[in-house]
Amino acid sequence: MQARGRLAIIGTRGYPSYYGGFETAVRRLAPYLADQGWDVTVYGRRGAVSIADLDADPRVHSVETFGLERKSLSTLSYGLSAALHAQKIKPDVALVMNVANGYYLPILKRAGIKTVVNVDGIEWERAKWGRVARTIFQTGAKLTAKYADSLVYDSLEIGKYWRGHFAREGHFIPYGGEPHEPLPFGEAFPPGSYVLAVARFVPENSIPEFIEAAREISRSHNVVIVGSSGYGGELDEKVSELANANQSVFALGHISDDVRLHSLWQHAGLYFHGHSVGGTNPTLVQAMALGAATLARDTVYNREVLAEAGTFTSPNPSSIASNAIALMNDPDLRALLGERSQKRARDSYSWNAVCRRYDEVLCDQLKRNA
Repeated sequence: MQARGRLAIIGTRGYPSYYGGFETAVRRLAPYLADQGWDVTVYGRRGAVSIADLDADPRVHSVETFGLERKSLSTLSYGLSAALHAQKIKPDVALVMNVANGYYLPILKRAGIKTVVNVDGIEWERAKWGRVARTIFQTGAKLTAKYADSLVYDSLEIGKYWRGHFAREGHFIPYGGEPHEPLPFGEAFPPGSYVLAVARFVPENSIPEFIEAAREISRSHNVVIVGSSGYGGELDEKVSELANANQSVFALGHISDDVRLHSLWQHAGLYFHGHSVGGTNPTLVQAMALGAATLARDTVYNREVLAEAGTFTSPNPSSIASNAIALMNDPDLRALLGERSQKRARDSYSWNAVCRRYDEVLCDQLKRNA
């Protein structure tokens, strides 16, 4: 096998890590790129990397850098320390995740490092950020548009946004989903009996609305909530209070065990996906690959991903509750949606296709660096 070149991945919590969508992508992408001949270095955060993970590929170099663990400063501070380190070791190409790291693209450019930036979602529209943070992200996006050598959008709608607002073209590469053989079920509630929500506890993921809807849904069906804010706060407290006061509501917190999480999706009666901003959401794609019947918040992004494989609802708590209850009472429709989801994930969102496309884009930048 011919060596490709040296690659640095900047902007995730590291390899291997189980925190979110970027980390899931890197767990699949880094070993694949090593197979293709890339010398891969992934920058990460202390305490976020599973150093004892037996599934970790030893060919992937994991480098922890310094940063501040603050909600509004962590991405910026870790991105800076990673960029400064990359400036010293000079990889051929850097795959940069998140436009917040756009501030550091000039550092990489001066070092002669080609950059491919996954722009992620439209962070400055997220309700969790205040005015200052939104300005920081929007400025990072402008710098990304100016300095990045190549862009990656995870959804076609995000691509339209960048063409319209920043006059930049890019490459459409979504997230992948991992199918799985039937998994055992070891929870305290029966399989098929529950409405499942899996999300980070932030307002734009419809968590406040789902909490209210869960009060009604739990009158006739179990409700299972997986996730946390990562920093504690009001939504974490409200979910805990709801579960403590209602024996039909189960709050499981953040789950880093993929097998357990995949089992919950496989055996769910219904999966509620409340994400309202961003592009192709990796949580949704994974749920589809596992055959979960899905009720999603009605957005252009969720419709792009699900197409005819899901049903949609407004974010109003009463609408979420009534739609969820109606679907739970219609097993034939849920079975049909599950079959459609698996087929769509297999046809349009496979990890092999995703990784192959990243390799092609990175190789294109490597050729330009020759």
